[in-house]
Amino acid sequence: MTQHIVVVGAGTGGSVLANRLADRLAPDIDAGDVEVTLVNESEMHVYKPVWLYVAFGKRDPEDGVRPVTDLVDPRVSLRFSRVEAIDTDAKRLSLNGGDSLAYDYLVLATGARIVPDEVPGLAEAGHDFYSEEGSLALRDALAGFTEGHLVLSVVGTPHMCPAAPLEFVFMADDWFRKRGIRDQVDITYTYPIQRVHGKPTIAEWAAPRLEERDIRAETFFNVESVDAENRVLESMEGEELDYDLLVTIPPHDGVPMIREAGLGDDGWVEVDRNTLEAVHADDVFALGDASDVPAPKAGSAAHYQAGVVADRLASLVHGGVPTATYDGKTVCFLEAGMDEATFVSFDYENEPHPRPESRPVHWAKLAYNESYWLTARGLL
Repeated sequence: MTQHIVVVGAGTGGSVLANRLADRLAPDIDAGDVEVTLVNESEMHVYKPVWLYVAFGKRDPEDGVRPVTDLVDPRVSLRFSRVEAIDTDAKRLSLNGGDSLAYDYLVLATGARIVPDEVPGLAEAGHDFYSEEGSLALRDALAGFTEGHLVLSVVGTPHMCPAAPLEFVFMADDWFRKRGIRDQVDITYTYPIQRVHGKPTIAEWAAPRLEERDIRAETFFNVESVDAENRVLESMEGEELDYDLLVTIPPHDGVPMIREAGLGDDGWVEVDRNTLEAVHADDVFALGDASDVPAPKAGSAAHYQAGVVADRLASLVHGGVPTATYDGKTVCFLEAGMDEATFVSFDYENEPHPRPESRPVHWAKLAYNESYWLTARGLL
């Protein structure tokens, strides 16, 4: 009997996993003993880090998009459909249009979504760079912004790419300086806890740089609502902050079917942080932004997790005992301006320690952005 592995979501984690499985299980797939199906609502794969560069006019939206069919091994069956529900007892997915899909092993790589409507006034008032539409609107707003108060507010955590808020203000500072109008623009950065980043070592690196560049930091600032008409941020702590241009990191959430399937009350699939197996269902895994692992919601984390899940699934379908584990490994470039960056590597046991920022590291980040499509194909 054919064993069926279904992967839901063709982002970084899902695409890398599907390709790794196609490689590891090629003889089994060719013999008809294993089938790998990748289900995705869209026919396009999006490399989301490009949106930050689009906002500053440095990249075009099409630079971050490729057809899924161009990235996935032909041994993988593709289904372009929306998964409406998961029945973990029957091991069956309900798809839109009334179709269904049975599985023996299920991997959820459904990512995260932004939910600005959870904060009153935020959707109407705030810009963000988490979608093509959002980054293009922000690009236009920044291009016309020549004076006033720019506020970058981290409204929700956890969020995709924990480095992105700091990257944005450092890039904005440099961008305005290069345009000769930095003295006409005030920049404020807000963060919901009592330091400027969730990782203490990154906060220690960033705080003096914010001060040196005259970027005001407001910590322990939790946005409760936004008065769009009067351009005021209102915090749970009772503070108010005026702005002329508001850029936000909106609240994030998983997909509704995760809660509905009983896989995670907080919107993320509750998993064992080392095996990535779901706590509340058998033969279900989750990786990347969809899981609740204590690792960043970042593409590199999803990449490493995909390798672990591929190894564990290969062991399972061959009747073996899985031994591969995820240790929290993450690597991350962090832009420190328009042409300098730093780099960190860390895991569950080791904290990140940013290197001195430099142009070569910035160029390395740009080079990786160009070679990302090899990563998605499982070649890096």
